[in-house]
Amino acid sequence: MNRGEFIQKFSLLSLGLTTIPTLLGNSHLKNRIPGLIKDSNSIIDLPKGFTYSILSKEKDLMDDGLLVPPNADGMVCLPMDEERVVLIRNHEIGHVPRLSTFFKNNPFGKHYRKYKKENANKFYDIKGKKTHCFGGTTNIVYNIKTEKVESQYLSLAGTLVNCSGGRTPWNTWISCEETTINKGTGITKQHGYNFEVFPSLSPKLTKAIPLKDMGRFRHEGVAFDPLTGYVYQTEDRENGLFYRFIPNNKSKLYKGGKLQILSFADWRGIDTRNWKQKNIDIGKKYKVRWIDIDSIDSKKDDLRYNGQRLGGAIFARGEGIFFSDNMLFFTATTGGKNKTGQIWKYVPNQNNTGGNIELFYESNDSNVLNLPDNIILSPNGNILLCEDGKGRDRLVCIKPDKTVLYLANNAYNYQEFAGICFSPNNKILFINIYNPTMTIAIKGPWNEI
Repeated sequence: MNRGEFIQKFSLLSLGLTTIPTLLGNSHLKNRIPGLIKDSNSIIDLPKGFTYSILSKEKDLMDDGLLVPPNADGMVCLPMDEERVVLIRNHEIGHVPRLSTFFKNNPFGKHYRKYKKENANKFYDIKGKKTHCFGGTTNIVYNIKTEKVESQYLSLAGTLVNCSGGRTPWNTWISCEETTINKGTGITKQHGYNFEVFPSLSPKLTKAIPLKDMGRFRHEGVAFDPLTGYVYQTEDRENGLFYRFIPNNKSKLYKGGKLQILSFADWRGIDTRNWKQKNIDIGKKYKVRWIDIDSIDSKKDDLRYNGQRLGGAIFARGEGIFFSDNMLFFTATTGGKNKTGQIWKYVPNQNNTGGNIELFYESNDSNVLNLPDNIILSPNGNILLCEDGKGRDRLVCIKPDKTVLYLANNAYNYQEFAGICFSPNNKILFINIYNPTMTIAIKGPWNEI
């Protein structure tokens, strides 16, 4: 071990963190993660110097009289004033036909006892007096100075399978439907769209307007280039594409725009998954071109097939996505020989006609990294991501030199972490346990990560 390696390792251990090669061994790490302190309450194991508090739990009574739904997924933290932020939280809930009036795990409770007819005009999809579409979002108003939740409320309703999304440059949230279910069986409208959700300090339901020009497919996440207004989108399919939306108006997505797909300039229709054969080398830069695609409403759920015929590159379950400093990172959750995950990096060129893409990281060992999902960057520019694998999932940090650190372990159950986002001052990281819904605030020296 040279001096630089010793200093790096010592500094990591001082924070209670560990690197992979030295402490991993052959263990599946189901119960303990070396370097993390076991939580006496069995909620979340963290490094030394980090603490957590639970902000919200499933079936909590919210300030609008409704209940916190299950399946908390993607989330954003938006500043409101000097003290308060609003967390907009997705709920990945699907359609329950026929027996939906008896379905307990929804904001309206058993038999829809808390449903209010006057709110129905803001729902996207309803049937008569009762909604059969339980997906949507809830908002949490949190005071970062008092460290108290001031209110919670339903903010988007009548949608389905709201998986992840992305923050807009004007501080709203784009919530994405990860489904292409057609109308029928109690569903009155087509699904598979993005919806814009607005923050508010008081309970307020956003009118659900589908952003249809962004395409109809199994959306996962979006990321904005704040300079151009271009919106990058992932598709959660084993044979999905990577999309770019060019809006007619940067801040008014409902006014439409043009949808494009990513293609490798020198390899038409390349399969990037590295499943059967290794087509992509880690760290090698490939030139990109963007191809316009039409018939974007895709009533037959065939947008990806149309795109592949045009030369679109195939990715293995595009999920988390993040744009910062003219760099975009996104995960391909089942990419790689062992289908344990890839992380991609895209850098647009000066005129945004193309750019370079590279396979930044590929996991071939589930013990090291298992099915990367939600992704953001730390205050120091390192990758932070949530796993969605089997067993207890971790919050993982990947540094530019590919060093892997574990920052948290779900000690509560075998459900995924999701929705990672930072407070405006980068002192608090917010995260969800998927099911039962639990939203957690983690304090610590995040500026050292």
